[in-house]
Amino acid sequence: MSEEEVNYASVVFQNKKHPPPEAIKEEETTYDEVKVRSETSEQTPDTNAGLLPDKKANNRRRHYQQLACCLGILCVILLLGIIALCVLHFAPLSHESDLTELKENQTALLEANHNLTNDNNKLSSDNENLRRDHNNLTVQFDNLTKGYTVLESKTTSLTAENQKLNTSNQELEIRNGELETQKNNLTAQIRDMETNWNELNVSRAQWSIDAYCLKTNNVRECAACQDDWKTNKLSCYAVNNPGSSNGRTWEEAREDCKGKNSDFAVIDDQNEKNVINGYSWDSSGTNGYWIGLRVEAGKWKWIDGSDLTESNWIEAPSVGHCAISVQGVGWISRTCDDKQQWICEKNALSI
Repeated sequence: MSEEEVNYASVVFQNKKHPPPEAIKEEETTYDEVKVRSETSEQTPDTNAGLLPDKKANNRRRHYQQLACCLGILCVILLLGIIALCVLHFAPLSHESDLTELKENQTALLEANHNLTNDNNKLSSDNENLRRDHNNLTVQFDNLTKGYTVLESKTTSLTAENQKLNTSNQELEIRNGELETQKNNLTAQIRDMETNWNELNVSRAQWSIDAYCLKTNNVRECAACQDDWKTNKLSCYAVNNPGSSNGRTWEEAREDCKGKNSDFAVIDDQNEKNVINGYSWDSSGTNGYWIGLRVEAGKWKWIDGSDLTESNWIEAPSVGHCAISVQGVGWISRTCDDKQQWICEKNALSI
């Protein structure tokens, strides 16, 4: 093999596991290529032979290389043996240590799982409480919303009512001004009426003096009743007997009495009843003198509002009837629209 190119094959240590077919095929292809290149090199003469070392040098180098390769293989085998011994020696200890560690990890995991279970239960309870609180808050919110809606509606109503009240207040202020003006006018009228009343009282007093106190030969003589009025104790009576053809209804006769500053006669006792009966001149049958007694609300009532206490003085009341006094007979119930004579009464003058 002098002057021939030396090709070195690489030694590859593979795992015990069988490589896939594709890998084996690839290695075989690579080995064939190396072999072909080697044969080609042996057949091809080296044109640079003069530059290569001599044959002994090449053999010596080759020998050294093979020796180094064998030593490397031995070192690798020795290292693998040491590793195997270490693995065999420490494997049981490592397994026991791993088992203890696994037990400790299992205990820790069980405790952690227990804690997590407790935390989960607590969180579930808290979640349930929060859910109930949420439902309660939802109900309260709905109630508050409804209450707010009601209050808003009431506020709107109150606002509208306030506007109406403001408008009414303005109208009342205007009306108050008008009433104030009317009050001032009425006050002035009352003042005028009081003046007129005072003047009327003076005139009336003078008239009373002239009516009740006749002047004869510059000497006044006063009487309890006016001339042509009948006197009985504290009362004066005017007998109006114009005849049946000129009679008046109860209301018309009363107006005549009022025009004389008097009213119908009101009988208080049997003595006055006899007096009125004596003044009922020329009355008989259904013709008599109106007195101050008529039917109101199914009862006999006097014109002063009092009830007739002596029910046997006249027949039972009939709607629309008034009482007349008939001389020698007493009282008779007649329709108030009949034409009758009448008797007026007023207080006598105290002298």
